[in-house]
Amino acid sequence: MILVSACLAGFPCSYDGEPRTIEKIKALVEAGEAFPVCPEELGGLPTPREIAEIVGGDGSDVLEGQAKVITRNGENVTQEFILGAYRVLEIAKKYEIFKAVLKANSPSCGVGLIYDGSFQGNLKKGDGVLVTLLKREGIKVVSDSIYRKEQSFTEPSPRKIYEAKGRQRHLRDKDDSKEGI
Repeated sequence: MILVSACLAGFPCSYDGEPRTIEKIKALVEAGEAFPVCPEELGGLPTPREIAEIVGGDGSDVLEGQAKVITRNGENVTQEFILGAYRVLEIAKKYEIFKAVLKANSPSCGVGLIYDGSFQGNLKKGDGVLVTLLKREGIKVVSDSIYRKEQSFTEPSPRKIYEAKGRQRHLRDKDDSKEGI
């Protein structure tokens, strides 16, 4: 099982209340192969919500108390972002998740690049709050933009392939037995 940003699975939980659906990720969730999470909602923020960016650093700095997550209107939502990240980490541990596909550039889910805190659409190097926490726990994280290029990250597990082949073999054997009647 992998962890995915709920917005990528079709849930309307992005800051603007819209989904950011990737059909393959949605299908993985529907098949029980992926677990959708929205750290902002799990941290208690509403949807829709004011856009927020990390000011003064990146996700690591936020977790160390050296940077803040601030909305465009100046509201400090750092604690909600931290709480949501830790709640997602609890889910990842509970379900023994070691991979995640998360929404690019987000102050929670950004992998490698996040918005720079100027609210001008500029990016800077760094990870979001959730990504930093997951990486510290050894969970491999990719952004949706990388996932779109390298979808093998979420190919079915060998166990699932084996189970599917077993079902096919079972169905084929049932059809063969009808021929002998």
